[in-house]
Amino acid sequence: MTQENNNQDKIQINIWKDFFKYLKPYKLEFGILALMMICLGILDSVFPLMTKYAIDNFIEKNTLAGIEKFGFVYFSAVIALSLTVYLFISLAGKLETKMAYDIRRIGFEKLQLLPLSYYDDKAVGWLMARMTSDIGRLSETISWSLVDLAWGFSMMTAVTIAMIKLNFKLALITLSVIPILAVISFYFQKKILKAQRDVRKINSKITAAYNEDIQGAKTTKTLVREDINLQEFSEITTSMRDKSIRATVISSVYLPIILTLGSIGTALALNYGGKGVLLGAISYGTLVAFISYTAQFYEPVRQIAVIFAELQAAQASAERVFSLLNEVPAIIDSGEVKEKYGDLLNPKRELWPEIKGAIEFKNVSFSYKTGETILDNFNLKVKSGETIALVGETGSGKSTIVNLFCRFYEPTSGEILIDGINYKDMPQNWIHENLGYVLQAPHLFSGTIKENIKYGNLNATDEEIIAASKLVDAHSFIMDTEKGYDTEVGEGGGLLSTGQKQLISFARAVVRNPRLFVLDEATSSIDTETEKIIQDAIHKVLDGRTSFVIAHRLSTIRNADRILVIRNGKIEEAGNHKELIKKKGYYYNLYTNQFIEEKSMDVLG
Repeated sequence: MTQENNNQDKIQINIWKDFFKYLKPYKLEFGILALMMICLGILDSVFPLMTKYAIDNFIEKNTLAGIEKFGFVYFSAVIALSLTVYLFISLAGKLETKMAYDIRRIGFEKLQLLPLSYYDDKAVGWLMARMTSDIGRLSETISWSLVDLAWGFSMMTAVTIAMIKLNFKLALITLSVIPILAVISFYFQKKILKAQRDVRKINSKITAAYNEDIQGAKTTKTLVREDINLQEFSEITTSMRDKSIRATVISSVYLPIILTLGSIGTALALNYGGKGVLLGAISYGTLVAFISYTAQFYEPVRQIAVIFAELQAAQASAERVFSLLNEVPAIIDSGEVKEKYGDLLNPKRELWPEIKGAIEFKNVSFSYKTGETILDNFNLKVKSGETIALVGETGSGKSTIVNLFCRFYEPTSGEILIDGINYKDMPQNWIHENLGYVLQAPHLFSGTIKENIKYGNLNATDEEIIAASKLVDAHSFIMDTEKGYDTEVGEGGGLLSTGQKQLISFARAVVRNPRLFVLDEATSSIDTETEKIIQDAIHKVLDGRTSFVIAHRLSTIRNADRILVIRNGKIEEAGNHKELIKKKGYYYNLYTNQFIEEKSMDVLG
């Protein structure tokens, strides 16, 4: 799993600049929210002045003259305050939902565009945490907390102005604790941010652990790993508990300090203000207003402290979300290619040349990010319609050759030509839309058999789906199911056998009518009877198509036009089945050993 940068200990402006790019569609909504919060702050600051007016004019003078007008103004202010709060809650809630939706949509789109190499070191839980909890935390904090900041600062400004207007000297005394508060806040923001980063990081590990344990439930049972898995998971959750407690403790220490400083400010107002009342320097109404203002001033300070802590957590989430959204794909089409032929999401198919299927690897070298070299100056020419089988030990480079051919990866150096065209001069879709790919472990999506086959070609008719199924000999077993093509396959195809899933995935590839075909160990996980069915289908399907076949069972590739023995990224032997048997080299030994093993198994029943 990829490691995260956890070394920064302050607010990262660049992170928030990135985020504000995604807020452009909501500029108006945010403007309205900010305006509401400013109005709310000003309205809140009006009530102590009205209290002062009531004390000085009604209580001190012992008269009710003008109270009707005062009551109307006071009641109007309450109505305005209530309406503003209602509109704020309504708009902020909608904004939170819309932002989460948009960022998740953009994130999902990004995942579709990233090449396979991106997923090499990314656990599913790592990605899921970003798409769910991290985005949720981010949108919630932005839609509520940032606008709360507008309220807090506007209210503090309004209260400060009102206090200075009422009594400049008392205002300075009351606000004298602000510099101390600023220093303490600066210190705690570093601690809170680091703690929140640790919490979000471990949250990914927990999500990944859930995912792995659920997907590997059968392996867990067969290896009797329940207690070990529980112990490993307990270690992660214990770490999550400890880190969460630490983050909570830091925040809980910070807030009482803020409240204490606020209380000191209130005490200063009472002490010096009380003396002023006794000396007749200020009115009793002014003292009551000051006490109210000190409480009002430090309430947004306390709220800002809470928001500040939330922003630390939100930044930890933002860093993780934007590490995904800002990921630069390892494989990208050039600007010239996009302009001429379109991109992955907006292709200009009418301009694409038709693929005939002649392939050439020209001085191709390839190394993974780790620096491990798999292919070095590899050369291969494949005629249109030719079937090439790749044989060799695990790690010899067979899958790398196929992945490069499919442009799931690109050569470190050298060229791959399709019909004489360097495939980097064409959009990625040009190959992928002409490619049929059948994996060793087929993946089916939740839905019906028909939907899974049609996934290969969304424009396929029922007749084409049935024709593809018949071509791979899947039609008979499909019709034996209760609902035929409308039978549900379950999550991941769990309601079907491995052989049935493989036949459906084969039909899904065939219904595309691709010019290029790849079979990656397509018969290694199925029974002998189903293998024979698929072998017959392979001969029909690959006819006239350029294809690469990676095979563990060598009986599958006897009819290949050429068999390449790959060792250490190089072609050690090449020829058809008969030619390689005559050479009595690596392929001969591999084939005869496997043949003897299979016959022995047949004899033993």
